[in-house]
Amino acid sequence: MTDTEGTAPGAAISRDEVAHLARLSRLALNEAELDEFAGQLDSILGHVKAVSEVDTTAVDPTANPLAVTNVTRPDVVVPGLGQDGALDQAPSSEQGRFAVPRILGEEQ
Repeated sequence: MTDTEGTAPGAAISRDEVAHLARLSRLALNEAELDEFAGQLDSILGHVKAVSEVDTTAVDPTANPLAVTNVTRPDVVVPGLGQDGALDQAPSSEQGRFAVPRILGEEQ
């Protein structure tokens, strides 16, 4: 059974709160979806509460439990391709540019 705000006994989030969040998010939820999402969100909040109650005072904060080494290569300056090199293997070029067929019936 639910109380007057649509919250099941012991629930962390009410159906009315889900409806409010849906309106703020511009989501059109039907009655069945409101009930379903209220249960799912309540379950998520319950799991978050259980995790937050774990004593972590003796645990060092970490971003990643594994040692991470960045493998990079040294920077080597090499000359760029250049216009002639870029157009060298092109099927067709014109005035120093790639020549391509017209599309969409455009006329010039």
